[in-house]
Amino acid sequence: MRSELLKKIEKRIIVSCQALEDEPLHGRGIMVLMARAAIMGGAAAIRANGTQDIEDIKAAFDIPVIGLIKQNMEGYPVYITPTSQDALSVLRAGADVVAIDCTLRRRPEPLDSIFAAIREEFPKRLIMADISGVADAREVSRLKPDFLATTLSGYTDETLERPKPDIRLVEALAEEFDIPVIAEGNYWEPEQVVKALEAGAFSVTVGSVITRPQLITKRFTSYLEEWKKEGFKSRN
Repeated sequence: MRSELLKKIEKRIIVSCQALEDEPLHGRGIMVLMARAAIMGGAAAIRANGTQDIEDIKAAFDIPVIGLIKQNMEGYPVYITPTSQDALSVLRAGADVVAIDCTLRRRPEPLDSIFAAIREEFPKRLIMADISGVADAREVSRLKPDFLATTLSGYTDETLERPKPDIRLVEALAEEFDIPVIAEGNYWEPEQVVKALEAGAFSVTVGSVITRPQLITKRFTSYLEEWKKEGFKSRN
């Protein structure tokens, strides 16, 4: 299964189809349509949040699904699949790969426990370690994840000032580890995707620029507002 999945996604685009409860596209069936559109456009895999969307997307399409559960737990900054129960729920829903926050931040359950639970019940499924920097990768590498993903660079206290997207991190990970690197986080331009692949990424996950129309719109309106301000200054 691992080799087949790797062939399907190598040097291709993974599209993140997610909508949180406070977003306008949240609701059953909507992310299935979003996934259909992404697949029509050439997506090689889908990254999905929540067991319902994972089940529905897997039922509708013969395509690899990277699954996760986003859960805010009081006292813990880790929120992407924070427990073994979450990870197993994702895999029971049919995900081919489970994504887990593997940063060094405080967590409700040790990573060793989560990885062990996954490999006991789903030994053939794959694990994606979402990390924010090289230190995270070094720590989790002992557990031998199937992928390292740069998902959380720029989203932890230690990485807030990192460039977006963090292509330098992609390069550093590809040089140091013999683990496929998935570039993810703030990829808005095709040229950035190419740069990530040239830096050593195995594949690239693209999300908001494709699947969050409110953020896409905001990008345009914010740019326009800045242009208006600059134009007003120049006239005065």
